[in-house]
Amino acid sequence: MRRTVIVSALALALAFAATTALAADGKTLYTAKCQSCHGADGTKSIMSKPVKGMKAEAVVTAMEGYKAKTYGGSKKATMENLAAQMSSEDIKAVAAYIGKL
Repeated sequence: MRRTVIVSALALALAFAATTALAADGKTLYTAKCQSCHGADGTKSIMSKPVKGMKAEAVVTAMEGYKAKTYGGSKKATMENLAAQMSSEDIKAVAAYIGKL
């Protein structure tokens, strides 16, 4: 019985760690949520502003502002919807990735 509890707890911990690692993968999140408008390298400006060259801190400020609905320009509704789907950890991970573009 004790062995089963330990194995179950370990499996649960590994599953949580894998989910957390995926949630914090900035490149994966960028590809899924940002790339279609901002481009693979962050330079696309036809539908949105380029993000390449932004500092991670500025991205966090913008995304948290969109999430709080206190920030934004002409694409405000789109960005507010995206930010609402992201945790603070997700935002930090995407920001770190964008900061390295």
